[in-house]
Amino acid sequence: MTHAIRAEGLTKAFKGTAALKGLDLEVPQGTVLGLLGPNGAGKTTAVRIFATLLHPDGGHAEVGGYEVVRQARQVRSLIGLTAQSSAVDDNMTGTENLVMIARLLGMTRPDSRARSAELLRRFHLEEAAGRAVKTYSGGMRRRLDLAASLVGRPRVLFLDEPTTGLDPHSRGEVWGMLRGLVSEGMTTLLTTQYLDEADRLSDSIVVVDQGTVIAQGAPDELKSQVGGQVLSVMPVEAAELARVRALVTEEAGAQAVIEDHRVIAPVTTDTLMPGVVRRLDQAGIAVAELTLRRSSLDEVFLALTGHKAQAAGPKASDDDHTPTGGPS
Repeated sequence: MTHAIRAEGLTKAFKGTAALKGLDLEVPQGTVLGLLGPNGAGKTTAVRIFATLLHPDGGHAEVGGYEVVRQARQVRSLIGLTAQSSAVDDNMTGTENLVMIARLLGMTRPDSRARSAELLRRFHLEEAAGRAVKTYSGGMRRRLDLAASLVGRPRVLFLDEPTTGLDPHSRGEVWGMLRGLVSEGMTTLLTTQYLDEADRLSDSIVVVDQGTVIAQGAPDELKSQVGGQVLSVMPVEAAELARVRALVTEEAGAQAVIEDHRVIAPVTTDTLMPGVVRRLDQAGIAVAELTLRRSSLDEVFLALTGHKAQAAGPKASDDDHTPTGGPS
């Protein structure tokens, strides 16, 4: 299978702090790879190397068969990038932003206007096309960012936390746009801290922590291999949560936790469910909900890294390592 993105042994350090420590990954053509990890894991550093914005200290990286350092010009002709921060001009209209990008890419004025109109229609921004971007909602701005990254009809798209800071409705809108791109066979590398986003959009997932890959596979494979099944118990009375946790922990032989008024524990044996039911009945604890389910990607992430994925908020550049002076 031909790979649109490939990395072998990528390393990168900033001021003596390692952001990447021998990163290896491959993304087959026409697929979506979700690159997951906490702040500081190296996700954005990797994206910037693939996008020719940073030079690696060591290792090898290719995009579309071209080496990212020696053949940077060819790589740039193949890719689109939606970064964490907006790349559009607030004081220009939606149309003006897209026409400007098209002109910078060498399109004629008529072609630039035609491509701008096509993308504004596709991303449902026609009615706002003549308004200054500073009047757009967060979701509209992010859709315009996506449109801007597609002006040059890239074969490979890098999405660096594309829905950071958006409300659930706006995130849903952007997801809809991304699904459309995926259905057309565009190769996409998606970094995100929203694990439900990776679960819904990715064909495969690579989990990085401290600059190296710690797990990879399809979302369902990771859930099966790392997470297994989970028992969830919700008592009728919230005051009983501590008792239920102690009871489930003893029965499961593993530490149960309390989340969202439920006691959650990994399923360690086939007899866990009937054993817990029996113990709850003996203790006289009424239960509103008792379920077995497959582990969520959040729980897989917790098992792999020892901590939960942090909801991404505004932050400085990548991984808190990237220097402010720009690409090396």
